[in-house]
Amino acid sequence: MTSKNAIALKAHIQAIAAILYEETPQELLNTLEEIEQTVRQKVLKYVSPEIGVFLSERSQVQPQAEKEN
Repeated sequence: MTSKNAIALKAHIQAIAAILYEETPQELLNTLEEIEQTVRQKVLKYVSPEIGVFLSERSQVQPQAEKEN
């Protein structure tokens, strides 16, 4: 990954973290265990599906490009 992309990725991840934190009730952030569970749930619910869509779309584009070559 290029340095420029690594910096951009970090900025986006921090923005996502800020949104998820803002949307999380404080009573779910009292212990390390609660924080871990909450982060895991939020990532699985909101972040992972979007990454899955991206990867799925990319994998469909690649075979199409290969067929054209």
